[in-house]
Amino acid sequence: MRGTSFTVGVMVTDFSSPFHPEVAEGISNQLDQTPFQEIVVRGGVDPSRQRRSIEALFDRQVDGLIVIAPWTPQEWLEDLGREIPTVVVARHGAPRHFDTVVSDDNLGARLMVDHLVSQGHTRIALTSQPSGGLRGQYVLSHTERERGYEEAMRARSLQPQIVRTTYSEEGGYRAARDLLDRSNRPTAIFAGADIAALGVLRAVEEAGLRVPDEVAVAGYDDIAVAGISRVGLTTIDQSARETGETSARLLLERIEGRVDPVRYVMRPQLRERATTIKQR
Repeated sequence: MRGTSFTVGVMVTDFSSPFHPEVAEGISNQLDQTPFQEIVVRGGVDPSRQRRSIEALFDRQVDGLIVIAPWTPQEWLEDLGREIPTVVVARHGAPRHFDTVVSDDNLGARLMVDHLVSQGHTRIALTSQPSGGLRGQYVLSHTERERGYEEAMRARSLQPQIVRTTYSEEGGYRAARDLLDRSNRPTAIFAGADIAALGVLRAVEEAGLRVPDEVAVAGYDDIAVAGISRVGLTTIDQSARETGETSARLLLERIEGRVDPVRYVMRPQLRERATTIKQR
């Protein structure tokens, strides 16, 4: 395996979201077995800032790029893939010049709605975030989760409720405050990311409501804190570390010379815990 600098550039959206560092850790674990070293930068959610971060890595003559959850236009990413081996994480679609690693977010959302309905809920709300102008097949994970949630709700003749803020603790808190202030408040809140679910839990506690007896709370990602007994967050596991390891493996294949695009889809799994399961 040959490279010019033996470095791999990794752009994450935000270090405050535990999912992104866990993906980066999986990348690092995979590269530990090779001569390559990762360089990690934060791109934020502003497309122009992300482009500058990626271009800075390109200027450092990295041998390849792994880009996590980019909000940048599809054609810009296609041009990037023509110039340098590239793998994009958490962005759906079928690109021509780079590889993608995604979770089946549509399925994951449907699994969660199925679970909440099985617990007797019909007023199920979702916290999400804006699409960033990305539409059609080339969308980020949260948009595909919205689609799965809406499809599952409408298939049961249930009314979707979606509040879009940010995938952050504060964003989840603000979304939950909005939902809990409504006259017909939901009995279950499905946060599109575990970090947002922590904010939902705070808002529910402040409202004096019991979890899960009065309001069930669920997340998505299965970050480490979700499994702590005092949290016990029901969530969807999309294997962040395996996502990172797979991304690094695919990138090394591209550095070695593979040019045909690969779309790798992770299968999500439901993790049932205390925030949705009532004591019998």
